[in-house]
Amino acid sequence: MDRRTLLGAAAAASVAPVPAFAADDERWLKIAAQYDITRKVVQLEHGNWGMMARPVLAAYRANVERVNRDTSFYARREMPGEIEAIRARVAATLGVATGEIAFTRNATEAMRALILGYNKLRPGDAVLHADLDYDSMQACMESLHARRGVEVVKIALPEPATYQSVIDAYAKAFIAHPNLRMVLLTHVSHRTGLVLPVADIAAMAELHGIDVIVDAAHSVGQLDFRLPELGADFIGINLHKWFGAPLGVGAIVIRGGRLADIDVDPAELGAEPADIRSRVHTGTLDFAAQLTVPAALDFHESIGIKAKAARLQMLRCRWALLAREMKGIEVLTPDDPLFFGAITAFRLKGQTSHAANVALAKRLLDEHGIFTVHRDGLASGSCVRVTPALATTIDEVDRFVEALRKIAG
Repeated sequence: MDRRTLLGAAAAASVAPVPAFAADDERWLKIAAQYDITRKVVQLEHGNWGMMARPVLAAYRANVERVNRDTSFYARREMPGEIEAIRARVAATLGVATGEIAFTRNATEAMRALILGYNKLRPGDAVLHADLDYDSMQACMESLHARRGVEVVKIALPEPATYQSVIDAYAKAFIAHPNLRMVLLTHVSHRTGLVLPVADIAAMAELHGIDVIVDAAHSVGQLDFRLPELGADFIGINLHKWFGAPLGVGAIVIRGGRLADIDVDPAELGAEPADIRSRVHTGTLDFAAQLTVPAALDFHESIGIKAKAARLQMLRCRWALLAREMKGIEVLTPDDPLFFGAITAFRLKGQTSHAANVALAKRLLDEHGIFTVHRDGLASGSCVRVTPALATTIDEVDRFVEALRKIAG
């Protein structure tokens, strides 16, 4: 199903209550069985990082053994060529050139290099970020006042969000601050799961002479798109979230022709400045994790990104559309399929404090055996984030719906 059809089906389900413990599709049960997930709780907090499927975990174990056994005899001879082939495959998967991507340990490391290394800023210029951006990225943006002598502008994204209200929020900021030179955009918010129309905002930013740096940590592997579609020259990603690679693998992406606008990492003194890998210095890292990326991509591709994205949206709709009808529940993420993937946030109406949402997540766990996580930092207050994954079954989502009914009642 396309996204519009998916939303229609999910909306229909919200009219006729979804039967508890409905049968799941055999294919998805087989896919869920490829994950050795704990059954101590219903795990609806998959936003921190992604689980490795069994074949990926087996490949990781084999790579750990190889690196541990052969050490630098392998690492200094054969491994560089293997890593380079993996870099080329990741680039092809994402739709960029091999020379436009370099491995990092995570998206935060990539984004830090992009934000702090962006060297086109001059005293008196301005930069922009929003309340839904990741905390570390916001901190890096705020640091630019002291580092570069620029004005730092922060906006609150509209709630409830619509396409037009989000576009208008950025358009208003661009017009109000004609000295803006760079803006941070988060493709999928880790707080609410809101999917920004990055390409449209980037096109608008270009008209104002504003460069865009995109945090795509949560979108790659979760949404059906390729990086060039974002219309951005600077992007940071994770491979250990929705691609399901081992922890410790991310990437920095800089479009060809823009490399000079990001400083060479100080620890890379003497490196080739025309090589994107000179923009990040990781030191010694988990080589086995990088070597396991092909296994993660194999598993990801065996499912297919269109089917994967639709499955995640369906699991989200199965609870979120019903929750929106419950008195006392406030769902923060829009129901337009263009604006969500797997992640959605909610709160009890009027309960916006940190303490209230910590208590709500604790109640879900203690009373119903359902694990979620509270999130802070929204201009409107705190919330609870719900993140299903491919290991999640419909039965588990229906248990969550029943828990919400009891809490709302």
